Amino acid sequence: MKHLDNLYNPYQTPRHTTIARNGMVATSQPLASQAGLAILQQGGNAIDAAIATAATLTVVEPTSNGIGGDAFALVWVKDKLYGLNGSGHSPSSISIEDLKKRGYKEIPKYGFVPVTVPGAPGSWVELSNRFGKLPFKNLLAPAIRYAEEGYPISPVLGKFWSMAADKFKDILEGEEFSHWFDTFAPNGQAPQIGEVWKSGGHASTLRKIANTKGDAFYKGELAEQMDQFSKQYGGYISKEDLANYKPEWVEPISVNYKGYDVWEIPPNGQGIVALSALNILREFELQEKESADTYHKQIEAMKLAFADGEKYVAEESHMDVRVEALLNETYAAERRGLIGEEALTPEAGTPSKGGTVYLATADAEGNMVSFIQSNYMGFGSGLVVPGTGIALQNRGHNFSLDPRHPNALDGKKRSYHTIIPGFLTKGEQPVGPFGVMGGFMQPQGHVQVAMNTIDYHLHPQAALDSPRWQWIKDKTVWVEPHFPKHVAETLARKGHKIEVQLEAGAFGRGQIIWRDPNTGTLYGGTESRTDGTISAY
Repeated sequence: MKHLDNLYNPYQTPRHTTIARNGMVATSQPLASQAGLAILQQGGNAIDAAIATAATLTVVEPTSNGIGGDAFALVWVKDKLYGLNGSGHSPSSISIEDLKKRGYKEIPKYGFVPVTVPGAPGSWVELSNRFGKLPFKNLLAPAIRYAEEGYPISPVLGKFWSMAADKFKDILEGEEFSHWFDTFAPNGQAPQIGEVWKSGGHASTLRKIANTKGDAFYKGELAEQMDQFSKQYGGYISKEDLANYKPEWVEPISVNYKGYDVWEIPPNGQGIVALSALNILREFELQEKESADTYHKQIEAMKLAFADGEKYVAEESHMDVRVEALLNETYAAERRGLIGEEALTPEAGTPSKGGTVYLATADAEGNMVSFIQSNYMGFGSGLVVPGTGIALQNRGHNFSLDPRHPNALDGKKRSYHTIIPGFLTKGEQPVGPFGVMGGFMQPQGHVQVAMNTIDYHLHPQAALDSPRWQWIKDKTVWVEPHFPKHVAETLARKGHKIEVQLEAGAFGRGQIIWRDPNTGTLYGGTESRTDGTISAY
């Protein structure tokens, strides 16, 4: 109905866990989860469903991800967990020296400077080649259809799209940004809630990727278009950078937290920050969940883990501290000993040296996928390759211009990366995929969801609906409006600077699927802070 406010709801409306057996797809957009379910019902497996869902999300949630972004995946197949690092490297021609010659004192958020090679399309192809059942071309069909025929804008999507368009109108100056507005703000404004939006450029690009298994994107026509666009405006990314890119299969890393193994992708991702925090927390005897002592220890552990992450985490080959050293129990005990009754301003320790969409899928065979994809900071760099719908990411903004830092900018290097998929196992059995998207909220969301599940035995939907906090910097902590007031007041007395935030989007958006190892029954939770939904059968 035309005059209804689709973002207004005066009532608390808790959801229940979704339960099914044959297949499940959990993500932030109903149309995307249904696309994945359709692939399952056509005989595809969880990997096929994840690819179809991810591709569809580039169309139906472009505020958070796109064809020009990155991806990571944790994949459980035949009693083994596999990791895929689908983050792209910096252009080979970029350097700190060259940026300084151009007058940059820091890496900008927008424009060509922070653009890195997109890894998402290559990740879809890599997953399909190794584990998929259906032809790759079939998997992108739903995304192509939505791009070509259009779809009506959902409530939270519409809100963030309008916010991004308003911001970009104020800050994006220059002809190179005009193609973003042509694509995402036709007629001078973002599409409104309920309005149908479509993009022939998206459809054409996805069809070329589908028909060539990604070759058109990395070595063909689309690579040429990206190269020409970059050269036209003095960008660094080139067709050679695209041609030299390939996603990397990696060994997942984990810590054991109170009988469960929590798994993440190794650096350059920040999953190690979540593991470090859980490693610090695991020896504490935590009481009830809604306790100031529980929240205080969580926040303090998170701060210490982030301080280490900021100082040491980079592409693993450039780190001067080994992953094992950061996750060592002796080092965790040392960090744990710093947590007292008062809030600390965190500092890195000295270990021994040596915008995003998330989706989860599962099928009846026991395959499960934890998948995350992002352009970073919503729409990314503000650049869209003309006529293609390819919104280029701005992941390079995370590099440091300090040449002594492990995460220092250099050519053909992966930056510190915020997007992280999670996975939970117990003994030799998989429990399932989980994730919380949203910049530097992600490891904080992982810790909160994992503890809600393991320490407080909350079912998947309750584990996601639980009020969240987010450490921002120093002693500043944001909390949601429904965060317990008495706990917030006690935390303030411990020295935390508590700030209540009205915008739920700041606290991440998560999905969970747990699998019963005895029955194969799937239990799913989805994010109430966005347009999240679960499709299952």
